[in-house]
Amino acid sequence: METQIVNATEYRNVTLALLSESKTNPRRTFEEVALKELASSIRTQGVLSPLLVRPLTDNGFEIIAGARRYRAAQMAEVPTVPVRIVHLSDAAALEAQLVENLVRSEIHPMEEAQGFRALLDLEDPKYSIEQIAAKVGKSPVFVASRLKLSDLVPAAVDAFYADEIGVGHALLLAKLPADQQEAALQVCFKEVYNGGSNPARILLPVRNLQFWIDSNILLVLKDAPFNKRDAQLIPTAGSCADCPKRTGHNKLLFGDDLGRQGDRCTDPNCYAAKVSAHVAQTVAAKPELVQISTAYGGQKEGSPVLPRNKYTAIRDDKPKSKDDAKRPEFKVCKFTTEAIITEGADVGTIHKVCANPTCPVHHPKQPTNRSDEKWKAEQDKQRKEQAIANSTGLRVLAAVSATVPVRLLKRDLLFILERLVSVMDENRVEMLARQHGIRQKRDDGGVSKT
Repeated sequence: METQIVNATEYRNVTLALLSESKTNPRRTFEEVALKELASSIRTQGVLSPLLVRPLTDNGFEIIAGARRYRAAQMAEVPTVPVRIVHLSDAAALEAQLVENLVRSEIHPMEEAQGFRALLDLEDPKYSIEQIAAKVGKSPVFVASRLKLSDLVPAAVDAFYADEIGVGHALLLAKLPADQQEAALQVCFKEVYNGGSNPARILLPVRNLQFWIDSNILLVLKDAPFNKRDAQLIPTAGSCADCPKRTGHNKLLFGDDLGRQGDRCTDPNCYAAKVSAHVAQTVAAKPELVQISTAYGGQKEGSPVLPRNKYTAIRDDKPKSKDDAKRPEFKVCKFTTEAIITEGADVGTIHKVCANPTCPVHHPKQPTNRSDEKWKAEQDKQRKEQAIANSTGLRVLAAVSATVPVRLLKRDLLFILERLVSVMDENRVEMLARQHGIRQKRDDGGVSKT
């Protein structure tokens, strides 16, 4: 169907009483100060640009474009306004209305999003993102980003309209599943006490939100322990390869991230469900697998999962020195077997472990030439020293966070990190690296340097 404006066009002046605003107008916000300024101009010079209208069956006219001029004319109390009358079908009127409003620079990004969505949802004519982009003079990436804003949850939409968050924050939120957006919205702000009874809420930079999303929401699919093409692992979720919630599915939205991070999952709940299903399948297929935990703390009574102190993980990489080669985790014994992590970090992955408490290599007996009381006292001392160190570290980090109102620069964080890693236990450095997906490169000086 052709949606061009019909040639039979008429110009005339009509009274305001004959005009009514369209319900499909994408513009929803009208700045009061700007309306008053336009009304003042109309009182002295009149309406210089005609409103685009189409006739209604009740002898009135529907405003296709010009709602702002119409409202300002009402404020100016002028008797008539100039109009351009065109005869359009509902679909053609919607198309002309959307295109007319979307090319205006002062329109809110959410109104752009709703307008683009209305164009995309038209049945006749049928639009693609590329066609909409050509129609309004924008790039396909811009249109796809604006369209994504229509997926914002109501709380985020309200904050966006109230100018509490910017378009950068809104777009990052819109890329997340609905059940993750409200939690991410809270991360956009920091509360600061300035002596008053209520804290002041400060909007943090977009990079802070991006860092939180990268750390807490997005999951690198190449590191997933399960088969990403298995559509039957969780039938309701289907295959990751066909999932619209992975970043690689929408390259217009995530194109810049794909090169740096690779394909990532934006739904941690679905990802966790697939990991659990993978673990259940693997354990059922190989009941002889040892189940281990990488988390700190004890296990519930009767649990088949071995805690960290009941096994030794055998490292796959080669020792870097003769001293490293003497360490138990670089040695293989006759009791070495395969184990699957079912709790903690890296759940679902398979590792080699020694879980035999009688193994002289990985579980040597404690020296008997010292009393139990002396040994227990030494252990208590070490635990207290570790607790003091942890408490001191938390207080220092809290003091730094309270003193610095904005996020530290990259060079500042690197300075802190270099000094922290140098005093951290190697096992903790490796655990921290695994949690953030950092993998050691070959012959680069160890995971601490990486």
